[in-house]
Amino acid sequence: MNLTRLFVGNLSYQTLASDLQDYFSQAGVVRSVDVMFDKFTGKSRGFAFVEMSTPEEANKAVEMFHSKELQGRQLTVNIARPKEDRPPRSGEHRGQGGDYHRDSGRRDSR
Repeated sequence: MNLTRLFVGNLSYQTLASDLQDYFSQAGVVRSVDVMFDKFTGKSRGFAFVEMSTPEEANKAVEMFHSKELQGRQLTVNIARPKEDRPPRSGEHRGQGGDYHRDSGRRDSR
């Protein structure tokens, strides 16, 4: 698990990578900022990933910025978890059920 990568949620849709770079540099060296955009609309999805230089700086950023306000929004900041470590979101079925096309084995006796 990468302990330097942060999830930053509840961003204003106007927040730019440069805004986050400047803001998070208060906690240490920012290696990268990736604001997530909708691939169809091109609009911000309201969250980003910020990579700090060391795990210590990442923890400092969580302590400094979690629940703090940026551009009128209260941020969620925590260590990013890999996709496979996250619980499924509601509405994601991950292959459960799904016998829509499966033959039930019954035959009509008409």
